Amino acid sequence: MMEALILIFTRSLNKLKEEVLSYENEDLLFSTQEGISNSGGNLAMHLTGNLRYFIGAVLGKSGYIRNREEEFSGRFTIEQIVADIESSIEVLSKTLIKLSADDLSKNYPEKVLPTEISTEVFLFHLLGHLNYHLGQINYHRRLTNK
Repeated sequence: MMEALILIFTRSLNKLKEEVLSYENEDLLFSTQEGISNSGGNLAMHLTGNLRYFIGAVLGKSGYIRNREEEFSGRFTIEQIVADIESSIEVLSKTLIKLSADDLSKNYPEKVLPTEISTEVFLFHLLGHLNYHLGQINYHRRLTNK
């Protein structure tokens, strides 16, 4: 199952990279419009911060320190976002491949949701979160690249 999760996470992160690179420029990547409070660039940084923390730092003990506030308020270059996406793929792959069936059945080490859940279920939650925001970024890009 880990190979399948790595494959799907990697596919989605590569699609995220494709979306970021499809913006005509950084100003559009970080633009907001009425009714859309988060830019594509900030959502991309949110996704990489989320995965690098919940998978890399918590499960993989990578030492990554997340700055969630900056994910939503910072301005980053396209090159930095792409580098963070590539780093996320690397950290995710190295961490997930080491997890055993026993690790997956244990409660996720941090209480993130209202109830405790297994690490396996939380990984599926993270995958859903990634793809939810990936869809938002795709929509944002199509709205702004006119």
